Amino acid sequence: MMLGLPALFFYVFALIAIGAALMVVFARNPVHSVLFLILTFVAAAGLFLLVGAEFLALILIVVYVGAVAILFLFVVMMLDLDFGRMKQGALKYAPIGAIIGMVLLAQLIIAVTGSYYDPALSAATAMPMLPVAEMSNIEQIGTVLYTRYVLFFQLAGLILFVAMIGAIVLTLRHKEGLKRQSIPTQVARNPATAIEIRKVESGEGI
Repeated sequence: MMLGLPALFFYVFALIAIGAALMVVFARNPVHSVLFLILTFVAAAGLFLLVGAEFLALILIVVYVGAVAILFLFVVMMLDLDFGRMKQGALKYAPIGAIIGMVLLAQLIIAVTGSYYDPALSAATAMPMLPVAEMSNIEQIGTVLYTRYVLFFQLAGLILFVAMIGAIVLTLRHKEGLKRQSIPTQVARNPATAIEIRKVESGEGI
């Protein structure tokens, strides 16, 4: 159990993470939501540092804050989407969202309190790690991630890839009068349609 200064930092980072996560959902301005998301990542990185997982803390700062969250911020500011119109009719999906939220909450409760109801559960799921003097924290994470959980790692990448394509499709807007590239039209061109020979008289322009 943490005491003294580590306990103080734990409660500070935990309260900041919880409060910022709530503001991500309840903030009316989408730009503010992204900024609160960045604050949540920073607080979570502090919690990882307290438990000795410095690699995960650096990943949160470098990858999520330095790339993903900033990309979110740029996309939200550049697209200038009408979020008021997009939120219209969102209440009809509230029951489905509540059911999914309850399922996720139940999973979190089972994951956190499962060892209290079945002490053998944690022993069956936990994987013994070597001391830090023999293998660093980063090497241990890589050994577990790319051996035992490599299938789940690949599935997570596939889910993120599908989510990226879905985000592009949902935000794609076709504007009238805007010239767009048509690859089939370009491939189907031939000299008869691509070249026009015109006779220009001497001293005259086209």
